[in-house]
Amino acid sequence: MFDRIARVYDRMNSVMTAGMHHRWRRRAVDLAGVGPSSRALDVATGTGDLAIELAARGASVIGLDFSERMLEVARAKAPAIEFVQGNALDLAYPAASFDAVTVGFGARNFSDLDRGLAELARVTRPGGRVVILEITSPQRPPLSWFFRLWFDRAVPALGRFAGDPDAYTYLPSSVRRFPGPEQLAAKLAGAGLEDVRWVLTAGGIIAIHAGTRRG
Repeated sequence: MFDRIARVYDRMNSVMTAGMHHRWRRRAVDLAGVGPSSRALDVATGTGDLAIELAARGASVIGLDFSERMLEVARAKAPAIEFVQGNALDLAYPAASFDAVTVGFGARNFSDLDRGLAELARVTRPGGRVVILEITSPQRPPLSWFFRLWFDRAVPALGRFAGDPDAYTYLPSSVRRFPGPEQLAAKLAGAGLEDVRWVLTAGGIIAIHAGTRRG
């Protein structure tokens, strides 16, 4: 599915978010706290936008994804960044390899979320940061009403226009089954992170979680 939508993925993101997804990624990188001496891993990198933002802060970055077509788009956008195919549930890196590990709009696609979070924490050095940027379901009207209308009706319609209705029907269903902010924070703590905090933005539609790897 992700291979199929790789060529329209960036365009659809911009349409669905009115271009705000770039701002959310910048906020996530702020929380990652990377700089010129940092080594960062962006898991489920997709077409590479979050990895590119990490690299813009001076970090040495690896972008990892299981979709080769997505990675082809990422490599074309940023040839200087190392983009590799890999499995988020079994990262091929030693423990404590990175100063920061990030996931942007990909954690809800993990087939085993707890195992994926444990892997993110494992490859982060003690004192390093894990940051997850994800869509979440607002609970209070009127935004909750708009969210359901947009995600359940408008997004699948956009998917039909883009030529892949199945992929954009999957999107709202994956958001609905993903843990809410408090539940995700508890899972991050259980994976070995401390000082887990989250920021809600875009009226509560976007949650950015960050935690520090325990020593």
